[in-house]
Amino acid sequence: MHAIVQREYGSPDTLRFEEVDKPEAGDDQVLIRAHATSANPYDWHFMRGMPYVMRLAGSGVRKPKHSILGYDLAGEVEAVGKDVTRFKPGDEVYAQAGMGSFAEYVAVPEEFVSPKPVNLSYEQAATVPLAGVTALQGVRDAGKLQPGQKILIIGASGGVGTFAVQIAKVLGANVTGVCSTRNVALVRSIGADHVIDYTKEDFTRSERKYDVIFQVAGEASPSACRRALTPDGTLVLCSGDSKGRWIGPVNRIVKATVQSPFVSQKLITLVAKRSRADLEYLTELIEAGTVTPVIDRSYPLTEIPEAIRYVETGRARGKVVITVNGHAGT
Repeated sequence: MHAIVQREYGSPDTLRFEEVDKPEAGDDQVLIRAHATSANPYDWHFMRGMPYVMRLAGSGVRKPKHSILGYDLAGEVEAVGKDVTRFKPGDEVYAQAGMGSFAEYVAVPEEFVSPKPVNLSYEQAATVPLAGVTALQGVRDAGKLQPGQKILIIGASGGVGTFAVQIAKVLGANVTGVCSTRNVALVRSIGADHVIDYTKEDFTRSERKYDVIFQVAGEASPSACRRALTPDGTLVLCSGDSKGRWIGPVNRIVKATVQSPFVSQKLITLVAKRSRADLEYLTELIEAGTVTPVIDRSYPLTEIPEAIRYVETGRARGKVVITVNGHAGT
């Protein structure tokens, strides 16, 4: 089979389109013939091995531990292991691969595979697993967002942000999104009640206060974000931009951890986890029409280096999709 392979850390130029062995389904695995995957900031961080603390944390000190990147996956079941009970060949599915989805075939543990939403194409479905589950866990679980509360989403036009805006509306919140001028109309169109153009307004200097702030972009420090929180509000740190090569956004996490015991507000670091239950909940929202993926652009498998190069600019509106096996329809 073909896959995008990485054997050293570096720029997108280190990624190669190569022929590799086709995987087999283990006893508890589902072998999926991929029709689509998507590119995430997750991928370029692992591609570059940055911030460097990632390498010490398990991605590989001198070279990548995993030669094939890619988290999201949508396609058809090709084969199943002997212990698999929920799927059979031919089923349309999407999955949280975790790693290795930039390939024509991917073996994924059954517990991280779910039936594809019936109203989505493979292309649309491939945008959901990482960004959608991260948004859900950030807004509902870490933020504990309640009906009627006010939430501020920093990075509302990105992959996680576009899902977060829609999920927050489902939960009955008053939603404010932060984005650049070019994305204001997009963020409004997916349900935000208010939109702050960060090129014209600094939310940390405003008198408006929020019950929950979900930071998935920007360089605002925990202290600055706290100024926009209610006295008992919650700041959820998921990611955010950083020029630091060694610890990157971990700097904000450390600051939040140090401050947390001494303030009334909750400062929470989100590390999203694979969850079949959460993916199935998102399927319900998608099939009900209350959550819809936002896609910026699409690339073929052979052009994944260019797709990641684009994601790395931080200018993607919603998700960037990769078509695989020459098919991305329903």
